[in-house]
Amino acid sequence: MTQDTRSALLRAALDAAERGWHVFPLRPGTKRPALHGEKTCIRTGPCAGGHVKWEQRATTDPDRIRAAWSTAPFNVGIATGPSGLIVVDLDTPEHKGSSDAPCGAATFGALCERAGHAVPDTYRTRTASGGTHLYFRAPDGVRLSNTAGTVADSVDTRAWGGYVVAAGSTTPAGRYEPLNGSQVACLPGWLLSILRPAPAPAVGPLRFPAVDGSRAAMAALEAECATVAAAPEGLRNVTLNRSAFKVGRFVAWGDLPRHVAEDAFQAAGEAAGLTAAECRATVRSALDSSLRTARPREAA
Repeated sequence: MTQDTRSALLRAALDAAERGWHVFPLRPGTKRPALHGEKTCIRTGPCAGGHVKWEQRATTDPDRIRAAWSTAPFNVGIATGPSGLIVVDLDTPEHKGSSDAPCGAATFGALCERAGHAVPDTYRTRTASGGTHLYFRAPDGVRLSNTAGTVADSVDTRAWGGYVVAAGSTTPAGRYEPLNGSQVACLPGWLLSILRPAPAPAVGPLRFPAVDGSRAAMAALEAECATVAAAPEGLRNVTLNRSAFKVGRFVAWGDLPRHVAEDAFQAAGEAAGLTAAECRATVRSALDSSLRTARPREAA
């Protein structure tokens, strides 16, 4: 890369820092952090007291930024959480690897219409793959995590624990470019209500409806729902998917009404801390898959 390219990337990093956004270097021409990982950390320098991850290393200090970008033409990463940002990522079908995948801009636009609002006017960038990043200020006192598909199909968000590639960065797929609007709007309340995790319900015994069906089906349902309710953070969704899939065979055999399984797993998933939307999507997908692949009872 030329000196002009390096200077432009440094300027992009400094511009982002001037906005109060915490930046860190990404490997030249990529979206991957240029900082070392925990496994290769030699516990020196900033990591003398223990490994410091990219989110904690991200900075607005212009001297640190100039020092880092003087060594290589790094792309620019913005740590969204420390920057007080929530970035809505509208993916394209190509980015999802399938022309049949929904367009994030279309599904988000439809969601805004249903909510009775126009698509928010805020700072936005075009991604290298042709998608769009919408930048919002996080409301005071609100700490959100990343989401994938919670808002709508092909719509993800980046907050604490996430980062985005800043305008001015370039990958083989293309360049990240600002589209319109220099001001970053505050996250709309209606969108916050979707993203904010529901309060954890009071822990208590799960109640199952009295229904006709095999005792084995009800016993399996109760056991798998208990497994879901006790799943640790980080494994809740995958546990819900696996458990619902296992019980789906009883639905396929006619031993258990589908709505009973759905309602029970919905309650178990929410008790574990998942959002209502996450539970619905995961349970329906798992049961659909189980029904398609269930073997006959005699072959099970």
